[in-house]
Amino acid sequence: MNIILLGAPGAGKGTQASKISDAYNLPHISTGDIFRENIKNQTPIGLLAKSYTDKGQLVPDEVTCKIVEERLSREDCKNGYMLDGFPRTIAQAEALDKIANIDLVINIDVDFSLLLDRLCGRRVCKDCGESYHVSRLNGETKCARCGGELYQRKDDNPETVQSRLDVYKAQTAPLIDYYTKKGIIFNVVGNTTPEDVFQKVAEKLDAMK
Repeated sequence: MNIILLGAPGAGKGTQASKISDAYNLPHISTGDIFRENIKNQTPIGLLAKSYTDKGQLVPDEVTCKIVEERLSREDCKNGYMLDGFPRTIAQAEALDKIANIDLVINIDVDFSLLLDRLCGRRVCKDCGESYHVSRLNGETKCARCGGELYQRKDDNPETVQSRLDVYKAQTAPLIDYYTKKGIIFNVVGNTTPEDVFQKVAEKLDAMK
């Protein structure tokens, strides 16, 4: 099964992707993780991506599409995969249509009023990428999954977060209509707990199996 996760920054895509990947043995393909790996290693594509993400802007389509196409060609994607953070524009969706058949698009819908708090309070594991919120950490600074150190991403500050939400509304939100017209979108309210959201997602995925 080939799945896309949609949702504004802070909607919980990373958390749900981790749960879905574990439960259904699907490789989690996050363009954010791919770019962060390249940024860490200071590759040419990483430095180019950093010049955009530092300002809360999207990486250009041609760069993103190229790296996604290469990733989907690997052996672990042969029996299905889950895309998180791609596509983010109609142009990217149209490019994806040429190289992949998508079975389901899961759209996590969260009130924008909640997203600023979620993102500014987010902490991420440096090793495995698992996400947490300070309100649920009780002062813990290590990842419960792998023991890695937790940190706050540089783009998780109020100014950059607002910029990211503005970009999402302008460029990414139209994808909801795009996939609704294709009849493959599943909308789930993400204002509740991660466990409640996953239960609804799992019911949908089990029904499709």
